[in-house]
Amino acid sequence: MRHQNSGRKFNMAPSQRRSLLSGLACQVLEHEKIKTGVMRAKEVRPMVEEAITLGKRGDIHARRQAIAMLRNKKIVYKLFNDVAPRYADRNGGYTRIIKLGPRPGDGSEQAYIELV
Repeated sequence: MRHQNSGRKFNMAPSQRRSLLSGLACQVLEHEKIKTGVMRAKEVRPMVEEAITLGKRGDIHARRQAIAMLRNKKIVYKLFNDVAPRYADRNGGYTRIIKLGPRPGDGSEQAYIELV
């Protein structure tokens, strides 16, 4: 039974899944807009929102938590100095998912995930 087990498995081991989501979150924060599958976009959205919230806090503990989550110090630097100050007056809802339709090769649903 899957009581209170949320999230998608993506047919991966947990370590691979964490790396995938961490990498996608880094790409969203670096490029501010990426194209990926709808399910991956829905899974990475909470990570990006939490990272921006940590960036808004701005203390050393939040920075260490962001480094542990994203595993990239350059992206964390950009997050704390460029991205998070833009959302200082916004309470959540930092990302948007725009569905694009099926991919021509295999028909999987594609979407843009971008910072608002």
